[in-house]
Amino acid sequence: MADDAPKRVKLSQRQMQELKEAFTMIDQDRDGFIGMEDLKDMFSSLGRVPSDEDLKGMLKECPGQLNFTSFLTLFGDKVSGTDPEQTLRNAFCMFDEDNQGFIPEDYLKDLLENMGDNFTKEEIKNVWKDAPLDNKKFDYNAMVDIIKGKSKEDEE
Repeated sequence: MADDAPKRVKLSQRQMQELKEAFTMIDQDRDGFIGMEDLKDMFSSLGRVPSDEDLKGMLKECPGQLNFTSFLTLFGDKVSGTDPEQTLRNAFCMFDEDNQGFIPEDYLKDLLENMGDNFTKEEIKNVWKDAPLDNKKFDYNAMVDIIKGKSKEDEE
């Protein structure tokens, strides 16, 4: 029954760095673990107030404390391309107040500069050179397609 064994996902250096940045952004108190208060702080900064029950449900997905290694185990397969497209779209949608598929460029840059790891202007510039922008708005549906490795020809 070797098929029952969990499959190890090989992450690129870039993917590892992205996961580390995401973990650091969520670990608001910088104790090396993501806990209930970290999640509350993160959602609060996004203007959301999930119930304690919802937060506990999120944390239940990980046995024991959620440190970076556990975070990699939980999200590594998602970063490697197995995360459903709708999950990615829903994550971006949290920042899309009018639910139109776009996030204002200035708002997203402000989040990157002032939340979590506080990206430098140079880091944002590097990320932004490949970002799908339409009239100063970040097109997160196009970004999901990029993440999932889809091209415009795939949709036709």
